[in-house]
Amino acid sequence: MQNLLLPLHHIKTDNRASLVTNKRIINIRRIIGSRKLDGFLITDIKNIRYLTGFTGSSGFLIITKNNNLFFTDFRYKEQAEAEVTGWEITIEKGRRTKLIAGVAKKLAIKKLGFEQSITFEFYDLLRAKLPAVPSPQKNLVENLRKIKDEEEIGSIKKAVERAEEAFLAVKPKIRPGIKERDIALRIEDQLKKRGCKRPAFDIITASGKNSSMPHARPAEKKIEKGDFVIIDWGGEADGYYSDMTRTLLMNGKGLSDKIRIYETVNNARKKALSSAKEGIKTEDIDAAARDVIKKAGYGEFFGHGTGHGVGLDVHEHPRVSWTGSERVRNGMVFTIEPGIYIPKLGGVRIEDMILVKNGKAELLTGLNRDLEIIN
Repeated sequence: MQNLLLPLHHIKTDNRASLVTNKRIINIRRIIGSRKLDGFLITDIKNIRYLTGFTGSSGFLIITKNNNLFFTDFRYKEQAEAEVTGWEITIEKGRRTKLIAGVAKKLAIKKLGFEQSITFEFYDLLRAKLPAVPSPQKNLVENLRKIKDEEEIGSIKKAVERAEEAFLAVKPKIRPGIKERDIALRIEDQLKKRGCKRPAFDIITASGKNSSMPHARPAEKKIEKGDFVIIDWGGEADGYYSDMTRTLLMNGKGLSDKIRIYETVNNARKKALSSAKEGIKTEDIDAAARDVIKKAGYGEFFGHGTGHGVGLDVHEHPRVSWTGSERVRNGMVFTIEPGIYIPKLGGVRIEDMILVKNGKAELLTGLNRDLEIIN
């Protein structure tokens, strides 16, 4: 076991990674102190990565006033020693709840906070072994993750760049006759060729009537003349993601209604983008887009939120929807993605990513948003 159990001001800060880790630990300690917790148990693997830099798939953390404890299993021993700086690393053996209870006893942790993402079964086992009932903490780490630092923004921009390059490489092939599934496979291949470990999510390619389903899966359907073609995809860089959508229109008969739908969505996107600034409520950004679509007579065909945060998860806080009451802050990264989906006709979605910086929205995505009619 590598012993890094030191007071925070003694933890090594000889590289950028450990400096970032220190800042995040300080923020966590400040919060758990304000909530009068003796310790905090972190089990969400994305939150573990955020706080330690660990890229494995199994582990948990316990943070106290003076201790940073990292636990993983034997498979990740060498990886943890290579990636994790500023934490005491322990290779866990036996039942996890028993180990947590033993640490709590050793460190005299009476009030232990935990993330609400754990299963009820795990909670029940943990509660049975601790001297006091553990305390659920909602979005403690996730609230910190809303504000991206320079390193995170750099990774997100790289993920955007990879995704846009992948799309542009495939775009000339998007013509009547190609199958939806083939487009998705080509984009995934291009993402990986550009350094993405994986697509941000299962790529959506939906054409014609299929495009009226916001999360349609790519099918064997061939693109036809007159079809809308929605493509929703994202890249990855350093564990961070991008998310964007573009809609193309194949040339054909009876395009006038489809052109009107597209322009309505694009106008809604512009309105939401212009409203996005520091201090505004996320529900007001949603309303800006939704009002444009309602006034055009398509209100019943826009049923999802206008956006969501993007970072270590493709969907994270803040939520930009009619139920959102959060104030926008500098450093937030989120999408703007209004849409209209009409059954049996098709749908349109245009999705960009923005960074709130110096009080204003800065576009991170740069692909064309004007209607493109493909012959």
